[in-house]
Amino acid sequence: MNFNTFVKSIEGIENAPLPAEASQFKMSPPYRADLVSKQKELIKTAKKSAVLALFYPDETNETHIILILRKTYKGVHSAQVGFPGGKLEANETLEEAALREANEEVGVAIDTVTVLKEMTQIYIPPSNFFVQPYMGISNITPKFVKQDAEVEALLEVKLSDFLNEDNVVTKTVTTAKNIKVEVPAYNLNNHLVWGATAMMLSEIKDLLKTVH
Repeated sequence: MNFNTFVKSIEGIENAPLPAEASQFKMSPPYRADLVSKQKELIKTAKKSAVLALFYPDETNETHIILILRKTYKGVHSAQVGFPGGKLEANETLEEAALREANEEVGVAIDTVTVLKEMTQIYIPPSNFFVQPYMGISNITPKFVKQDAEVEALLEVKLSDFLNEDNVVTKTVTTAKNIKVEVPAYNLNNHLVWGATAMMLSEIKDLLKTVH
């Protein structure tokens, strides 16, 4: 989709009601509800983090969203696809954290981003984090620079591919506890996107549908 058309189509999105958990649930792994229930005490001490879902035009003015493939490491989110983002630091708001992390991880200049919407917070059981997603746009094509220490690759996903229902799939994945399970997922740029990131994408997708 042409970026100018996209921007015009989302006018008023700031005031649109969020699809919230009902939308996230569409892409939820089957074991999630049970896991959250078992961690009721842990949730009380959950750490806070924020991510940025950034839409922008490429050199041909086609709308994209940026995702990242994380490095392989000894952690629960090793080699997974996610949004640029990370944990809250002292004396900053969640929105500031999302923008700072996007700058650090993919090189997006903070002053080029307009935050449009605070999306629905989501709890991540394996890492005991509450994640606050933000939807934003950049009216210019970002000069992406990946943070080599944490980011394996940048995934510039076309909006048309993200909205294409043919890219919603069911796949068998291996969880953090080394259990194989079938989950709903997105197939984007030949990468499988599942778990919390897929749940956040689902809400964004449904929100875009309500304002188009």
